[in-house]
Amino acid sequence: MQEHDLSYILNQLGEEDRERHRGAVAPPIYQSSIFAFATVEKMRAAFGDELDNTLYTRGNNPTVEILRRKLAALEGAEDALLFGSGAAAIAAGVVAGLRAGDHVVCVQKPYSWTRTLLRDFLARFGVSHSFVDAREVAGIEAALTAQTRLIVLESPNTMTYEQQDLAAVATLARARGIRTLVDNSYATPLNQRPLALGIDLVAHSATKYLNGHSDVVAGVLCGSKALIREVFSGPYMTLGAMLSPHDAWLMIRGLRTLPLRMRQVAASTAQVVEFLQNHAKVEQVWYPHAADDPQAALTRRQISGASGLLSFTLRCETTAAVERFCDALQRFLMTVSWGGYESLLFPVAAVYPPDTRVGAHKPGQVPVNLLRLSIGLEEPDVLLADLAQALDRV
Repeated sequence: MQEHDLSYILNQLGEEDRERHRGAVAPPIYQSSIFAFATVEKMRAAFGDELDNTLYTRGNNPTVEILRRKLAALEGAEDALLFGSGAAAIAAGVVAGLRAGDHVVCVQKPYSWTRTLLRDFLARFGVSHSFVDAREVAGIEAALTAQTRLIVLESPNTMTYEQQDLAAVATLARARGIRTLVDNSYATPLNQRPLALGIDLVAHSATKYLNGHSDVVAGVLCGSKALIREVFSGPYMTLGAMLSPHDAWLMIRGLRTLPLRMRQVAASTAQVVEFLQNHAKVEQVWYPHAADDPQAALTRRQISGASGLLSFTLRCETTAAVERFCDALQRFLMTVSWGGYESLLFPVAAVYPPDTRVGAHKPGQVPVNLLRLSIGLEEPDVLLADLAQALDRV
């Protein structure tokens, strides 16, 4: 994406007609649930196409529409839909094209609610699934059946950062008439453009980098006009998981600084990764942009810039040592989610009982001594000093 195009999308697209808004530089929040019509003819036309008309905010809203246009343009998509969470965006994209008897292939370690959707929810309605190691396209191909209708990807995933060759998967899927969906939350549209590689639908947890301020929960789904209309007419309008106008306005504000935030985060994260890789108490570091990452060549080919999410394991025997490390940190907030302005820590040990033995996880699961860091906008020296003093407790 050209820099001037990016600047235009973030600062002007969808907001050009400021005379309509009395010259307001920031777009107004249309905090209205309904919109009135002067004639029956105009109301009838809105009923005929709620995706592109304002009738009821559950379907479309002027503030939300500005954000839709920006996010679609960032992904190189014809259109986009905004949801109340990333989980809702993924679920709508998955459900829209499936019916009883269909089969879904999904990456081995997806976002937990994607796993729950396939394993616990859709299985009740006769949709089967296979979780596969998708680092090689052969792993996906081997799992395909005559009933496979969808391939769900997450590249990179958000715990151990496995990637899929998106162009190769898209070629495989299109030859068989199978739809593809990828979660692109990690890379953002600035650094990875799955639609340009042949993927059909791109989802984001917009709570993360796209908003970037830890004050909005949101999701986005991008794709062709035809696919977005299919999702809109089906699960979007039926289940009503829309984004509020106020949250859309906050996201428009957050998008303005996306390139600046991503550059700062990437620079700081490189220093944190180097520090951890050289520390005696760190067992392993996962970061797709590291030179020794097993998929480093794919990263260079597929992702144009770095992110701020990384994971590492401590050299320890039980989760008690993990707890000492976490409790000693002062600059990292221990919580779920990631991608905000602040640095965050998520310890996998928190979902296990105290003093769980390291190695107790099942094959294919995330190690119990793994910690995920989301690097924020603090000065890197401050973060490195905090990590160093906490590692002294291990």
